[in-house]
Amino acid sequence: MDASKTLAPSARDATLGSVSEAEHAGHARATEKPRKTFARFLYENGLTLVLMAMFLITMLGQTLTGHVEHNNENEEHGQPTLSLPQYLVSGHFMEATAENWESEFLQMAMFVVLTVCLRQKGSPESKPVDGEDPVDEDPNEKRNDPNVPWPVRKGGFVLWLYSHSLSIAFAVLFLLSFAVHAWGGAKDYSEEQLAHGEAGATTLQYMATSRFWFESFQNWQSEFLSLAAMVYLAVFLREKGSAESKPVATPHGEQE
Repeated sequence: MDASKTLAPSARDATLGSVSEAEHAGHARATEKPRKTFARFLYENGLTLVLMAMFLITMLGQTLTGHVEHNNENEEHGQPTLSLPQYLVSGHFMEATAENWESEFLQMAMFVVLTVCLRQKGSPESKPVDGEDPVDEDPNEKRNDPNVPWPVRKGGFVLWLYSHSLSIAFAVLFLLSFAVHAWGGAKDYSEEQLAHGEAGATTLQYMATSRFWFESFQNWQSEFLSLAAMVYLAVFLREKGSAESKPVATPHGEQE
């Protein structure tokens, strides 16, 4: 006989109620999101954090060695040496830093845009040669979903801007780096010219020199070469566990 049926109505209701509450509490615990701890934050953002740490370490190395190198050059030409704070606002530092940043941001901006319409069969860096891809879905079809980003719910020009925000962000970063490269390069170039008793140059005048474009092209070509190598070599080569690689057992001609 069911034990609950032998109880008085009030006792039976209390028993059933406590069971229901326990089941509800168990379901709530099962569906609640993982507790946000510092360890969880590190785990969820580890890739970005490690890359930024590597950036800061190498940036420090560039700054310190560049400072020494620039002062060595100044001493050779009888020019005053710079303190580290002075070096950080010098044309030499700004030109060398921005020259590299601009090539990286140009590379990523072009890669984001080119992968919209171009394909590489078998590469995980490319959309499939045939068929639809989730990135091509129309965001307007999900405007009523409360979980989508705000620009998708807003629609119109805001949605268009958000739909191209990644390439726009990289393009803006490229243009800013390009401008700092030109300005810092002109400052460094003028200092060298003045040290040799010649006239300095404005930013626009410096941008008209072969030196400026040599600095740019020597970095741009290396970025596009490395990107092409990444796209094509990933067709045939693998790195187990990497999101930039296909699964090890995937045939060469397949995307995944």
